[in-house]
Amino acid sequence: MTRITLYKDVKGSIFKYTVKGHTGYSTSGSDIVCAAVSMLTQTVLIALNEVSEIDENNIDYYIDEKNGILEVSIPKDLPKKQIYDANIILKTMEVGIKALIESYPKYITLEYGEV
Repeated sequence: MTRITLYKDVKGSIFKYTVKGHTGYSTSGSDIVCAAVSMLTQTVLIALNEVSEIDENNIDYYIDEKNGILEVSIPKDLPKKQIYDANIILKTMEVGIKALIESYPKYITLEYGEV
C-alpha cells in the first residue's frame, strides 16, 4: 500500500508531501498503479522547479526508490507568486491522487497533516 500525505497550512496551501511504500498492485516493474503514483509525484517535484521557478536549492526532497519513499517540501517564505504557482501544481497532484484512489482504493491512501 502506498501512503500519501499532503501537509497544508491553515489557509489550505500545500507546502509538503510524502509518498511511502509500494502499492503492491503487481510485481515490481509491471505495477501500473505504482508507476502512476511515481510519475505523478515526481513530475510535481520537477514542475516546482521548472514551472514555479523555485530554485532547486530551495526544494527539500528525499528519494529512496528501493523503499518507495519520496518526501518533498518547499519553504513557507517564498514570494506569494511562487506559492500560488506551486499550489496550482500541488493541488493538481491532489486531484490526480484522488482519481487514482477512486480506481484503486485498496492500494493508495491519502492523508493530511499540518505545516
